Amino acid sequence: MRGMFEALNELEVEFEQIEKKLSDSQMASNKAMLQSLLKRYGELKPIVDKYRLYKELQDQLSQAEELLETERDDELRQLAEEEVERLKEQIEQLEVELIEAILPKDPNDGRTVIMEIRAGAGGEEAALFAADLYRMYAKYAEKKNWRVEVFHSHPTELGGFKEIILAISGKDAWRHLKYESGVHRVQRIPITESSGRIHTSTATVAILPEPEEVDVQINEEDLEIETMLSSGPGGQHMQKNETAVRIRHKPTGIVVVCQDQRSQYQNKIRALRILRAKLLELRRQEQEQKMMQTRKAQIGTGDRSEKTRTYNFTQNRITDHRIGLTVYNLTEVLDGNLDEIISALRKHEMQQLLKAYKLERMVGSAESQN
Repeated sequence: MRGMFEALNELEVEFEQIEKKLSDSQMASNKAMLQSLLKRYGELKPIVDKYRLYKELQDQLSQAEELLETERDDELRQLAEEEVERLKEQIEQLEVELIEAILPKDPNDGRTVIMEIRAGAGGEEAALFAADLYRMYAKYAEKKNWRVEVFHSHPTELGGFKEIILAISGKDAWRHLKYESGVHRVQRIPITESSGRIHTSTATVAILPEPEEVDVQINEEDLEIETMLSSGPGGQHMQKNETAVRIRHKPTGIVVVCQDQRSQYQNKIRALRILRAKLLELRRQEQEQKMMQTRKAQIGTGDRSEKTRTYNFTQNRITDHRIGLTVYNLTEVLDGNLDEIISALRKHEMQQLLKAYKLERMVGSAESQN
């Protein structure tokens, strides 16, 4: 975290210098400079205020820990322990907020999330696990007061999903859910297993930001649109009418199917929303390749050997392999309590971005001196 403190100290010094300039009576005569300083002051003040609170809480934590080491009274020690725990939680949250404040904003913040969950290796058990993941994210969205729209689903007879595509919208939905892409692996005794052996199955999750129409232009002549009967549960109405829509984007070969709405028009609108998200992601990948950046595929092949996160039912354990985090509250997580895992992933990403940010500042400083 050293890089963060260096950057914050620099911002605090800049803030104090601006305060001095603004207090200069002669500054009023230079309206252009005054406006520029006031704008920068407004940008820095919430960051500096938060940083000063952070330092104040650190001082309080040191005092509480010192009291905990020296105090012999059990009741006072308990109060000190509670205070230490409370302060650590506040400080940890502030660290994430401060790093986010000094780093460039994610251009996808505020966008609706397009989530695709697909059964991977494991047959029917993989489909049941895909359904578990869908319910987990739906419950998480409910706790966050986000809106969930199911665009397309391919259910199985036992209640699983071969695939399900949904949109999740709401405050900070992208900021929290963007880490969920990858291969999710489950280890448990399937309901289809008569001998009681533990099986390993997978489901893949892809997270895409939904673009605005102006971000991705689609020409009608590039689309091949078919209608068909909707399959699976949905009632007699859906079975008798061609409400399902299949769209193929001829230039890229991307195919999108939507069937969960009761009208052909609604399914077409949702299919186009998914297509735009896929085209935006394709553009991003092409840009990265041109810049010679390497990254792993978002969801991999779904093979059992690939994994982002493992859900072990017999041990009530979840392990996120990207950051080496293990928690023993699988039941709670599947009930939508994902905050502990996502907070850890956010903090890890912030730390990695901070390292890159510090390196960029060093390179920029060296170039300016040449």
